[in-house]
Amino acid sequence: MDGTLPAVAEELLKEIRKAFRETSHVPDDLLLGLKFVFGPSAVPALDLVDQRSVTRVVSPSGRTAYQVLGSSGKLYTCYSSCHFCTCPAFGFTVLQKSESLLCKHILAVYLSQAMEACQELTVSEEQLTSILLAEEEDEG
Repeated sequence: MDGTLPAVAEELLKEIRKAFRETSHVPDDLLLGLKFVFGPSAVPALDLVDQRSVTRVVSPSGRTAYQVLGSSGKLYTCYSSCHFCTCPAFGFTVLQKSESLLCKHILAVYLSQAMEACQELTVSEEQLTSILLAEEEDEG
């Protein structure tokens, strides 16, 4: 989350993290806030979190990426540090048309972090490089 989103979105995610730590659920007012701030990405992102579709992939050097199993069954790589996802929706609605702050996959990453719902996968440096290069090859 590190300052890549507008302040209102950052604050909302902090409030979700706090509420979830205290009560193990997200109150209705924060869910409404999610829908207001993130629009149509909110509900599908929550579904991805509920389905435990977010995996934090970490190498021994500490390099981290996230993989999200999308509703279509395709695996997308997300980078929370630079607010980027490899899915077509991110490229089109976020980057090209600026219609949304983010796609459902990167929102699911942020929500999984806030709700401590990420699965963890430790891989070698070579495996992480392969994951990252595989995404580039898919795009090219």
